[in-house]
Amino acid sequence: MITLMHLPRRMFLKIIPAVSMLAACKKPSKIRVALNWKPDPEFGGFYAADYAKYGLDVALLPGGSGTPTVQMIGAGSTEFGIVEGDELLLARERGNDVVALFAAFHDSPLGIMAHASRKLESIADLMKSGTLAIESGLPYARLLQQKYSFDHVKVVPSPGGDLTAFLNDENFAQQCFVTAEPLQAKHKGVDVKVFPVSDIGYNPYTTVLATSGDLLRKHPEMGATMVAAVREGWRAYLDNPAPTNAKMHALNPSMDLAGYAEIADAEKPLVESNPLGKMAIERWNTLAGQLRDLGDLPRMLPSEQCFQDL
Repeated sequence: MITLMHLPRRMFLKIIPAVSMLAACKKPSKIRVALNWKPDPEFGGFYAADYAKYGLDVALLPGGSGTPTVQMIGAGSTEFGIVEGDELLLARERGNDVVALFAAFHDSPLGIMAHASRKLESIADLMKSGTLAIESGLPYARLLQQKYSFDHVKVVPSPGGDLTAFLNDENFAQQCFVTAEPLQAKHKGVDVKVFPVSDIGYNPYTTVLATSGDLLRKHPEMGATMVAAVREGWRAYLDNPAPTNAKMHALNPSMDLAGYAEIADAEKPLVESNPLGKMAIERWNTLAGQLRDLGDLPRMLPSEQCFQDL
């Protein structure tokens, strides 16, 4: 494995005030942020941020299924991007010097939903019978199999956001985002029980703002200022999502404004931590250990190199 350099923390302890940054940056260069999905409440704080206040000229680049944001960061085709915690660790193992700066979701929104009528009390109960639709290659799915085995459930591929099989079969359970499919099922008149994946101890940071180690070495003030702007943006979005929801709806009208508001409310407890976006080395160590035990990482990575606590 390539030995990856990281920035001394002291470089980030002195965040330049906004006024000083505005004076220093006569004409901010365009800063690209690659999103890994379309505009929606998952990115609310990024759209709510007042980047100009911090002397930044930022372009948010919408993505879609499979958008390779972590590779884009490594290749220098975007200055910042949205990645997942486990994705970042795997990328670093492959020599991509990508660094996490701000975790929008403190708790993972990934979960498994079942019909409330089954009266299941835990994931252990769910694994005793029925059908489970899941992406079996994902780390959490393999941890689930290690912990409970799949001997007593019928495992089928995840249908994505399609609820057809779920609605037609009381014994059908499927992986979900706790801010998405459960709300859709409710609107269809079906009560659900949701088991967060974090219940089995797998809880990677999600919707993580990341950049390259090279950019941080050359422009440490840019990373610090971006995080300050994004943190303020998330606080504004959590306090009053309506204006930003309207902005995102104009960019992505596939969901009505009521849906934006409902998802924003559902995701709030997953995002809200004090202070927003902060990450802990213990969480990164746990995640790296889980990926190592699964064979995805050949050894533990130095967690202090994976993120900067700004």
